Amino acid sequence: MTDRSPRAVAPALLGLSLAALAALCLTLRIPMADALVYRAEGAAVAHGTSLYGFTVTAWRLPATYPPFAALLFVPAAYVPLAALKAAFCVGNVALCALLVHLSCRFAGLAPGRTVVLGATALGLWLEPVFQTLLFGQVNLALACLVLWDLSRPAGAPGKGFAVGVAAGIKLTPLFFVPHLLVRGRHREALTVLAGFGATVLLGALVLPDASVEFFTRRLFETGRVGKAWIVDNQSLQGLLARLLHTTAPGPVWALAAAAVGAAGLWTAHRADERRALLVSAFTALLISPISWSHHWVWCVPLIAVLVAEGHPRTAAATAVVFTARSLWLVPHAGDLDLRLPLWQQPLAAPYPLIGLAVLGWAAWRARAVGVDSQLSARSSSASMIR
Repeated sequence: MTDRSPRAVAPALLGLSLAALAALCLTLRIPMADALVYRAEGAAVAHGTSLYGFTVTAWRLPATYPPFAALLFVPAAYVPLAALKAAFCVGNVALCALLVHLSCRFAGLAPGRTVVLGATALGLWLEPVFQTLLFGQVNLALACLVLWDLSRPAGAPGKGFAVGVAAGIKLTPLFFVPHLLVRGRHREALTVLAGFGATVLLGALVLPDASVEFFTRRLFETGRVGKAWIVDNQSLQGLLARLLHTTAPGPVWALAAAAVGAAGLWTAHRADERRALLVSAFTALLISPISWSHHWVWCVPLIAVLVAEGHPRTAAATAVVFTARSLWLVPHAGDLDLRLPLWQQPLAAPYPLIGLAVLGWAAWRARAVGVDSQLSARSSSASMIR
């Protein structure tokens, strides 16, 4: 095999992966339910109807994003449905490649064309990425915005603004405000808030009634988003609801979320830049009331960092877990999610368990580095005394 063969294999692998993906979508007639919700949101804005008063698809899905997101979806209301689905599919494939590129650069790997194409071919089958394509979701776009913005050099113009815009579409990226504060990057935290504030202001100017409705009512209706206890929900609340066999873990979840949030911020304060950003991303997913499986596209930069730090086996094992789809293999029709035996619980909650493992790994590494620094400082002091 010549040294040029990988350059030919990577595009061929991507082509094969895309062909398999297209065949699967056509065979199963993928509905792209979330893309239909986005289209309905854009239509509500365009036609002046209630943004939070409709439901669409057989699952009766409502609008759940801030009004600013609906403004971005207006063009979708004028695109034929088949073309919209194709655009979401092609766009998300391109965003997957972009996320691979950004993740390699973030991890300190050389994001060459061969690496990006090969990793994209495989990355499309990671369950969170595949589900994003399946539903016509925007998770890859948000992850790219956040990772691009926060991995820029310190002092880069407007650093943090893109994170604020991402938060204006889905609120979860707001967790990066306390992340930046504990890292001592107060100016960037304020820039995130400025970006988010700009989205809120624009939404209020164009859709004042919908803005009041969202930020005073809909924001707090977590049940509107979906059932917290089903296996689709890979947050701490979903894990605890299934583990305790209850639809509402209530105070137990609140205490666990507070503890994990505090631990995540402490670790983000102590860890190096790469681990700190991963820790905060996973902490936000863990403590969010609902984190659908397709929200966990941050597995891509996690795998890249593990490879860069010399842990190929751990990276491969992580990729296997995010590809295995074990959460869909356990009984989950109806309310069977709440009746899972103990041995099936890890299979039903693989992503929060990995998220907790990432926090533990980063905290252990931060503590080890701190101990090494203290020992080095003591050794230097002793040498000076002698």
